Order: sequence, then structure tokens, then C-alpha cells
Amino acid sequence: MVNYVDRETILCISLAARPSNHGVRFHNWLYHELGLNYLYKAVAPTDITAAVAGIRGLGIRGAGVSMPYKQDVIPLIDELDPSAERIQAVNTIVNTDGELVGYNTDYVAVAALLKSHGVDPDLPVAVRGSGGMAGAVVAALADHGMTGTIVARNAETGPALAERHDWAYSAEVPAGARLLVNVTPLGMRGSEERAQAFADDSIAAAELVFDVVAYPVRTPLIEAAERLGVPTINGGEVVALQAAEQFILYTGVRPTQKQVEAAEAYANLD
Repeated sequence: MVNYVDRETILCISLAARPSNHGVRFHNWLYHELGLNYLYKAVAPTDITAAVAGIRGLGIRGAGVSMPYKQDVIPLIDELDPSAERIQAVNTIVNTDGELVGYNTDYVAVAALLKSHGVDPDLPVAVRGSGGMAGAVVAALADHGMTGTIVARNAETGPALAERHDWAYSAEVPAGARLLVNVTPLGMRGSEERAQAFADDSIAAAELVFDVVAYPVRTPLIEAAERLGVPTINGGEVVALQAAEQFILYTGVRPTQKQVEAAEAYANLD
């Protein structure tokens, strides 16, 4: 097992305005577990153009990309995988001999969860949020055969996202929604951690609640759904799957489900 850094160590990074320790812990735990001579480091770039040039020039194998850079990196790389082309957003860059390809493992993770949870494509959906992550989530829902309503306060991005997928747009949650999806910071650790993304009456009428917020996993929305007896998909499931997909893209090694779960548990240690 490799426990050191040397000149052969392969470097992967993340590019984020506000880096977290999740990716650092998740990836480095798996590198250690699988005996891979890799190192993962979180970076807050001061110049995204220079940062992407550095990936190419320094031979950095891969980079996770967080907001606000998911669209900014597109003109700086060579190719888009269909997962990123579909929504025009990149959350992963893979460098193969200087050729930079952009992927979106958020989309891959959500699509996989819809399938593994056996989500009925006929359920009417209400998605709260219209930012970059919402684009990946709605694309995965649409590709799963679902239609619904974008619920957003932003009068520009909300209607634009709805129009892209031929969905409805509303400032309010439609009464008929049976799958509720939160893709906003509501419930996220910080200033909005006590906010519940959907009201109890909407949750009680739903058949499934999906919250992409992962920090914490047990958001007020997830807790309310559990209290009301409504099944849930939580953000911890999303972040673990998308990080595992990144790991596979970087290393070519597929960890077991137990290894992914252990890495995710370590990543969430306070």
C-alpha cells in the first residue's frame, strides 16, 4: 500500500471558490485503501483560465469543478463528454496526455439514483432551484422520462431551464407534484440550515422527496419527509456516487460499494 508522495505521484485537484474537505478526504481515503500512488488537493483558483492551463501544463490528471466555474471552463478545454454536452456544465476535467475532456458526474449520479430507486417516470415533478446543479438534475429527470415544473425565484434562469426541457415554470409549488426535488442551498449548513425547502402539506402529498443538499445529509426537508412517512433520496447518495464516478475517471479503478460507503463516511467526519 502506498503511504507516501514521490516524483511518481499522480496529482488530482478540485477547483472551487469555497473548497471543502469532502473530495480531499473521499479520494485520498480510496487512494490509500487501494494502494494507488495518487494525491488529491483542493484549490481555490485566483484565475480560472490560468488554473486550467496549469492542469494541462503540469500534467495534473484530473480536476473536480465546482460553482462558479462549471460553465467558465468549457471554452478552456478540448472536448465535452455527452454528460456535460447535454447540460453545458462541467464538474470534472480529465487530462489524458494534454487532452482535456469535460464530464458531468452530477448528471451521471442522479440518473443512476433514479434508476436504482425505481422512480416512476410518470410522477409529476417539482424542482426547486434553477442554478448549475439544477441543470444536471433536471436533465437526468427529463432523460428518465419525467416532466414537471421548475420552481424558482430567479425570473431569468428559472424560465430558461424550464424552456430547455419543455417543462412548466412557476414561483409556487404546484399542487399536483408527487416528486419534490430541492436543488437550492435551503437546508445547507450555514445561514440557511434551518430552512425547509418544501412545506409540510406539499411533502405529505408527495410520493418521494429528493434533496441534493449533502452537508448535512439530514436536512430539515429530509427530516420532515421521514416524519410524514414519505420515502427519500438524500444528498449524501448523490455526492458519493458523483465522487466515485470521478475517481473511476481519474484512476481507471472501480471501487466496491463498501469502499465507496467507507470513503463517504470518512469524508463526512467532522
